Amino acid sequence: MASKLAMNRLRSLSRVSQLSDVRFDKLRDPVSIFTTSQNHVKWRSYSEASQPTPPPPSPNTFTTTSSSLNEFELAKFSAIAETWWDAEGPFKPLHLMNPTRLAFIRSTLCRHFRKDPNCTRPFEGLKFVDVGCGGGILSEPLARMGATVTGVDAVNKNIKIARLHADLDPQTSSIEYRCTTAESLVEEQRQFDAVIALEVIEHVADPAGFCKSLSALTIPGGATVISTINRSMRAYATAIVAAEYLLHWLPKGTHQWSSFLTPEELVLIHQRASISVQEMAGLVYNPLTGRWSLSDDISVNFITFGTKSAKKDETLD
Repeated sequence: MASKLAMNRLRSLSRVSQLSDVRFDKLRDPVSIFTTSQNHVKWRSYSEASQPTPPPPSPNTFTTTSSSLNEFELAKFSAIAETWWDAEGPFKPLHLMNPTRLAFIRSTLCRHFRKDPNCTRPFEGLKFVDVGCGGGILSEPLARMGATVTGVDAVNKNIKIARLHADLDPQTSSIEYRCTTAESLVEEQRQFDAVIALEVIEHVADPAGFCKSLSALTIPGGATVISTINRSMRAYATAIVAAEYLLHWLPKGTHQWSSFLTPEELVLIHQRASISVQEMAGLVYNPLTGRWSLSDDISVNFITFGTKSAKKDETLD
């Protein structure tokens, strides 16, 4: 029964991608969105696979005019940059989640680029960019899977840590790490086969503008993968109250509930950036096993795979 409800939920989300004329101020009322369109499109949930105007920044947040950077968020992550590779430190949840995130990436991108998911280096010949790479905990396994990886982060300390760690392994020493932003890469006219931004969009000042930059970095026919946290009461209870204040998995203040995006909002933002979301899955934590798994439950953590039309178009106004 739960699986059936999740499937219905995912099919409902797919309708949002057709609403190019819906204003973001209606996103707070999903009913007004779903009653606007009678069109149904095919939606692929993970269980079927082979395996708004954004909320304003807080008063003490300074936002640059040339990018989606949120200076308050950058300061928070800069303060704990040295702990990126401490599996028991502030980034422990990401270390635990990483194998599950990589399983989704491997499955969706191998299918999209017609690569063999069972080979050791399935991403050979593909160029990936890891936006908001932090200390490189995602960039490194992507490089080991054969991708030519560029990792970018706006926090210089993160890039220094990432470079030092990558140099310890010949398979990862070729990663190009840069202290820059997605917007700056767009200005350089850089493009990649796949653009990946995991647990990043909830920390930027302008999610819609950020998605447009990610789209501009994606080649026609390429792919994007984004993961984030749903703006739901369950997410508030687990990702903020429990994770930050009760279990102390994360430093207090790591997340702001008002900065989270619902799946409906993220699908629409993608659509306006010329990205069509093809697949969405929940990331669910089991406290008994201490493991994360992919699920149709998108009420808290979720991850999306989208594709850019093969027809070249302009996504930045």
